[in-house]
Amino acid sequence: MSFVDFNGVWLAYNDELAAAGHYAVEDISLQVDEGEFIAIVGPSGCGKSTFMKLATGLKRPTKGSIHIGGQPVTGPLKITGMAFQAPSLLPWRTTVQNVMLPLEIVEPYRSSFKQKRAEYEAKARALLQSVGLGGYEDKFPWQLSGGMQQRASICRALVHEPKMLLLDEPFGALDAFTREELWCTLRDLQALQQFNVILVTHDLRESVFLADTVYVMSKSPGRFVVRRQIDLPRPRDLEVTYTPAFTDIVHELRGHIGAVRNPFGNTFGKAAAEAAKP
Repeated sequence: MSFVDFNGVWLAYNDELAAAGHYAVEDISLQVDEGEFIAIVGPSGCGKSTFMKLATGLKRPTKGSIHIGGQPVTGPLKITGMAFQAPSLLPWRTTVQNVMLPLEIVEPYRSSFKQKRAEYEAKARALLQSVGLGGYEDKFPWQLSGGMQQRASICRALVHEPKMLLLDEPFGALDAFTREELWCTLRDLQALQQFNVILVTHDLRESVFLADTVYVMSKSPGRFVVRRQIDLPRPRDLEVTYTPAFTDIVHELRGHIGAVRNPFGNTFGKAAAEAAKP
């Protein structure tokens, strides 16, 4: 069985919208193998973040089913970690204290946190050092750069050893150089720990560099219109982003972004296109 299995998933945000046939996403089906890294790209408002809410169990599908780790998703999942575009570190806690936060609230760590605090803190410090934040563990968020804060946010998402990491535009607010540094950080962490990753991004280069498979969503209501396997060999370094093979894939995906499904079929679409010609 696939680690992530969406089977004919539709979501309307309330019963009235469902009755009117207004869905945020529709007919979403995909299977993700254990340890696979997928990226989802598409125009703004297409339903990428809605997909993430479904994958975390924060939203239940109106129709269809979702299984993750072989279990049906019936509520918020404890086996996932999440990081967003804004790091959202608590300003009154040091970096290591921020990273330790999931260990204070997620079982089985929560029940033994007081007894094992020193052990958990050593684990958080080791994780921070692995992403280049050695020496900054006891600094407060306002003493860190944006890239450092995002590194800490990723550590916080991984400290409880989730089986799946969900990333919603995690590098979108960073400069290009810092963004590429964090691509490599994430690449190395995922290669080492082999957790699943679902990345939502507007950056096509980012999706091609990091992912095993890229899915393109249509405009709202969102559905997958393209599944593109990225056959670039691993491990990938930044030099690959300057190769023709890499650029060709990026251009191919760009051609699909914003694709609009025609509810009347291809024949009507072709006729309308011909009629629109001057």
